[in-house]
Amino acid sequence: MIDFSFALLRRLGLTPAMAQSLATFEWPEPASSTDRPARWMRVTAIHRETVDVHDGDDLCSARCSARLTRNLQADNQALACGDWVLCTHDEHQQPWVHARVPPQSQIVRRDGDGSRHTVVSNVDTALLVMGLDLDFNLQRLERYLALVVSSGVQPVLVLTKADIASLGSPDTVNQRVEQVRARVGSHIDVVAVDARTSDARQALAPYLGEGQTLVLLGSSGAGKSTLTNSLLGSAAQDTGAVREHDSRGKHTTTARSLHLLPTGACVIDTPGVRTLRPDVDPHTLGQLFEDVSTLAEHCRFRNCSHQDEPGCAVRAQVDPQRLKNYHKLLRETRRDNMGALDRQSQLAEWKLRTRAGRQRRAMERERS
Repeated sequence: MIDFSFALLRRLGLTPAMAQSLATFEWPEPASSTDRPARWMRVTAIHRETVDVHDGDDLCSARCSARLTRNLQADNQALACGDWVLCTHDEHQQPWVHARVPPQSQIVRRDGDGSRHTVVSNVDTALLVMGLDLDFNLQRLERYLALVVSSGVQPVLVLTKADIASLGSPDTVNQRVEQVRARVGSHIDVVAVDARTSDARQALAPYLGEGQTLVLLGSSGAGKSTLTNSLLGSAAQDTGAVREHDSRGKHTTTARSLHLLPTGACVIDTPGVRTLRPDVDPHTLGQLFEDVSTLAEHCRFRNCSHQDEPGCAVRAQVDPQRLKNYHKLLRETRRDNMGALDRQSQLAEWKLRTRAGRQRRAMERERS
């Protein structure tokens, strides 16, 4: 027997599509000495040995069953904040997670060793938070867009610290908003707010409807936790000051956590990402850099790499910094999608180039 109430789980961001998945999920109920039915719950936080799960009424800590852990590891996956899971209680009233419904959306990044890591699951909107102080960085913003563009999640750019930026000049905020829009295109919403005020909640109201799930992504000190507190209407998340020389903050948020908003939506606050390597393919990257893909059709050479070829329409019209970022992301994407033999071949080529360079420098020293 599986306990299921759409109205109750709606508070946790249950969508009609996910409700259909829960209703049709086939699971052989394990033998249990308790009369409490299995219940659908949502993962709100991940810890080393346990996970926090919520059923719409109560929050509790649960352990993951050995079978589910093995199954997830076999698929190179793990439970993530935002997952929908099936829980039971043992004879000691200890909650256990026995099954996970396949997520309908996932934001995935690459770790430093190239392995894939799920940031969050089952979110509708990603609020990409960037400060209008020294945190303002368009190249990094493009990386965050690449992080979410392949997940089917709607990105919204939230420029925080509008109050600080306006101190220098009243036009600074508008100028930077236009810079962002010119860089990413008019199809992505851009909002400038003071994250400490209720005005931020009003500006983001279109994304805070009942049953919606949002995730906040951005660097440390950008104002994610401050914005979370404003959306909640209470100081649920710790916040801290930023360094004067670069506007970066300490990692006051150390784990992803899901919070229920008064509007009926859910928001997942996340720590600042230390390794920002999006998990995208070249085709998806071309969609993000649509201006590069469109202008490439007018280059003199069909296989133009937009680097030093004559008659390149892309180099003539795209901002050099944006094009540089595109090339860097494209190299990372190709490297992440390489097979083992391709990696070995590339490594061998790099070693040959390094050895040739050393020999050339040694010959130059001998001549001198």
